[in-house]
Amino acid sequence: MNTAQFYPLLLQADKVTIDSRKIGKNDIFFAFSGENFNAATLAEKAIDDGALAVIVEQAEFENKSRNIFYVPSTLEFLQELAIHHRNQLQIPVIGLTGSNGKTTTKEIIHAVLSEKFNVQYTFGNLNNHIGVPLTILSVKPEHEMAVIEMGANHQKEIELLCTISQPNFGYITNFGKAHLEGFGGFEGVIKGKSELYDYLKNNGQTIVVNENDPIQKEKTESYPDKITFGGITSEYQFELISEEHFVGLGYQGMKAVSKLTGEYNFTNLCAAASLGLYFGISFENIKHAVESYTPTNMRSQVVKKEGRTLVLDTYNANPSSMTASLNNFISFEGRKTIIIGDMLELGDESIKEHRNILELAHTLGFDEIITVGKNFKAINPSGISFGNTAELIEYLKEHKIHSENILLKGSRGIALEKSIEFI
Repeated sequence: MNTAQFYPLLLQADKVTIDSRKIGKNDIFFAFSGENFNAATLAEKAIDDGALAVIVEQAEFENKSRNIFYVPSTLEFLQELAIHHRNQLQIPVIGLTGSNGKTTTKEIIHAVLSEKFNVQYTFGNLNNHIGVPLTILSVKPEHEMAVIEMGANHQKEIELLCTISQPNFGYITNFGKAHLEGFGGFEGVIKGKSELYDYLKNNGQTIVVNENDPIQKEKTESYPDKITFGGITSEYQFELISEEHFVGLGYQGMKAVSKLTGEYNFTNLCAAASLGLYFGISFENIKHAVESYTPTNMRSQVVKKEGRTLVLDTYNANPSSMTASLNNFISFEGRKTIIIGDMLELGDESIKEHRNILELAHTLGFDEIITVGKNFKAINPSGISFGNTAELIEYLKEHKIHSENILLKGSRGIALEKSIEFI
């Protein structure tokens, strides 16, 4: 079985899935094998339940008469099938990566471009070597554009994802101190994320550049095919707008204010607006998209609860994003409590970076500082500090936070959002 032979079945399918719990009628199921479970054992049941085809990587489960096909590697076949499908697509594909703000930027770009086009985009956080192929395979004939988020925690990963998604346009949100352990330090982050630039340059595609970012500007200085914003000579000029806790942008006397908090989201809005204007979308429609978008994914999300303002930013954390969140939150009026969780995947830099963040928190003068996670606990033994979120919850059951403003910021693995109902 090769991709060309299998491709007609893909065109007949409703969707491709790797989750046995989400197999629907007329779906294609890729039966991935794990250490503790072999999904190929569900192949016959999937067909009985209406699946169009199943891909397995154990020959003994193959049954061609029932559209159960063996391949040496389900992962490699998934990626090869996605590349084959991408080669048939005649629509613009926008790829984006970066240390911070990828998902929020992807969501806003989708909202803006959807004002004029039928846009497929990365659902949730499916931005890795499995998620990107699944997104590409979800692009249907009715789609006019695709927005593909690409995540990475080591070298050559963005290179692979570009090979699969083959973006015509690309944007790197920023270069920050994320996944330092896997990338081998900050210079490794720059090199790894810049693999998107390498692909775009080598294939004569278009780069979206924030010219207020010196690294982006330097790496694209001599490249001719760019969409630019942020600099005094950039193609698109935007004004930072702040209203209450929310950030927006102004353009030629008009303004659009989002439901996102934090000036760090300004460049995310600018990137989306720049792409919208480039593709012929009026700023009036961009304003509608920006102001209609409501964050619900625990990223720069503002929630009102019992007369207090909660800022939920618990999906990811690294030294760059943590610093930006703290500097933004200190501007809120009234008493301020921060609940900050460990920043993961920092390797040898972990203790130093956690100490820097704790020192920044004390320097900014928050009314109450609560830390969660073993890294913060190791350097904050005399403060209000907990080893995990479960311990935090027990504390919150007995101690009410009286501040009018509360920030929750930490890495996904800390799961600070579980404490919200107890605040």
